[in-house]
Amino acid sequence: MALAGCPDSFLHHPYYQDKVEQTPRSQQDPAGPGLPAQSDRLAHHQEDDVDLEALVNDMNASLESLYSACSMQSDTVPLLQNGQHARSQPRAPGPRSVQPQVSPRQRVQRSQPVHILAVRRLQEEDQQFRTSSLPAIPNPFPELCGPGSPPVLTPGSLPPSQAAAKQDVKVFSEDGTSKVVEILADMTARDLCQLLVYKSHCVDDNSWTLVEHHPHLGLERCLEDHELVVQVESTMASESKFLFRKNYAKYEFFKNPMNFFPEQMVTWCQQSNGSQSQLLQNFLNSSSCPEIQGFLHVKELGKKSWKKLYVCLRRSGLYCSTKGTSKEPRHLQLLADLEDSNIFSLIAGRKQYSAPTDHGLCIKPNKVRNEAKELRLLCAEDEQTRTCWMTAFRLLKYGMLLYQNYRIPQQRKALLSPFSTPVRSVSENSLVAMDFSGQTGRVIENPAEAQSAALEEGHAWRKRSTRMNILGSQSPLHPSTLSTVIHRTQHWFHGRISREESHRIIKQQGLVDGLFLLRDSQSNPKAFVLTLCHHQKIKNFQILPCEDDGQTFFSLDDGNTKFSDLIQLVDFYQLNKGVLPCKLKHHCIRVAL
Repeated sequence: MALAGCPDSFLHHPYYQDKVEQTPRSQQDPAGPGLPAQSDRLAHHQEDDVDLEALVNDMNASLESLYSACSMQSDTVPLLQNGQHARSQPRAPGPRSVQPQVSPRQRVQRSQPVHILAVRRLQEEDQQFRTSSLPAIPNPFPELCGPGSPPVLTPGSLPPSQAAAKQDVKVFSEDGTSKVVEILADMTARDLCQLLVYKSHCVDDNSWTLVEHHPHLGLERCLEDHELVVQVESTMASESKFLFRKNYAKYEFFKNPMNFFPEQMVTWCQQSNGSQSQLLQNFLNSSSCPEIQGFLHVKELGKKSWKKLYVCLRRSGLYCSTKGTSKEPRHLQLLADLEDSNIFSLIAGRKQYSAPTDHGLCIKPNKVRNEAKELRLLCAEDEQTRTCWMTAFRLLKYGMLLYQNYRIPQQRKALLSPFSTPVRSVSENSLVAMDFSGQTGRVIENPAEAQSAALEEGHAWRKRSTRMNILGSQSPLHPSTLSTVIHRTQHWFHGRISREESHRIIKQQGLVDGLFLLRDSQSNPKAFVLTLCHHQKIKNFQILPCEDDGQTFFSLDDGNTKFSDLIQLVDFYQLNKGVLPCKLKHHCIRVAL
């Protein structure tokens, strides 16, 4: 027999069967006033009498077990029947209240409140359920998460080659200031220069170089862009240091090889046309063998004497002839090897090494640090000859690497050409030149007239300042005062330095056409001097002040061309050659690190 509204499984429940067998009749059918006799209700089914209260309790117990299993999966607040929230109410005593002591969750019934879990606990249970419900993903690196090894990489777990080694390098500037920079072991000289340009707020025109300076030996050289700074520093002595300096002549031989390699100094070891157009191609090509030959003063090892010898430079090394100008193999003697050596310039060759001229050079092996006896000292007759020898040494040693270093900035400039100049707005592109001198304004159609109007407007502030100070008040904006001090804010003005110092600065920053600086004149306190390089020679031009209508002007050509200040003079000669041998192109600059 099955009860209506109850599943058949409850009829075969062991607890139910025991209750049916053990419950007496008097307990199953209690008699009381107002209660119908159960014998009438179960007259036809006496053999299948059921204890309904026990059945209900069994159903409650089943619901309790079901709730215990599903409570870990529920992410909502537990509800009682009919959607009502549980509230804390005291349990009403009943005749069947004596039960074994169990946990509150296991004793939940329909008439009892349900305890609401804390929000944090519910979130943790929900997270555990979501994590357990995800599909299992195999670990691709089980050896990293084993019991014997931690799940993260230890500092020593990487191979030594992949560890990024860092090192501190101290770099000096021309004015004596210095900066300590932390660099990586694989940082090149070009990378360090770009980093210093960024830190010093300089203009990156690809002419900054890192100089290896040995004051105790009187030597210095510019590092190639591809050389590793840490590797070079390992070959330097404790007294040596790095300098941050301009060098405009670093790749000048690629632009103008005729000025660097005179035809009488270049020969070929095999059949070649020998034309100047293919001069650099033969230097960069490893199959061809160009040679540089000529007379040089050579200092004998271990002695103070110098001897003039006929020298030739080949890919295998530097040789001197023991018999005149003969280049036969039996007459050639090896002076220096190119493989593990670098070429330097002598800073003070006459004073330190008794050199016959000021155009000395040195081939220094990398293993030599303080021993001047192992240096191969040479001396040329003029600056062009020394530059030729040093450039040929670099080309024969590095070859195509130098050309790649030269092309990298040009390739970057080509990629960034749309963004190299300031981007003009739409309103600026729509501007036109206007003339408001008449009663009505007009548009200037002629480009030449528009340019002259722009130049006149650019210098109008000088005329306005003259009218404002017509009473002669010596204010900071007075023309006579401004013209004598405004140039001191420019990078090309080096103040009160000697002629020798100005020549030294020009030589250090590269003997290229148009390299210049301005300084105070030592012979005339009111005058200035323009120091200019042209054809690897340094020339000086005196700038004299002159007065006209009570106003001071400056002139380079005895008053034929007058300028109100030195800034206007420099701007003019950067656009016009005038009486100078060439236009002003590069200015010598010193930065503070």
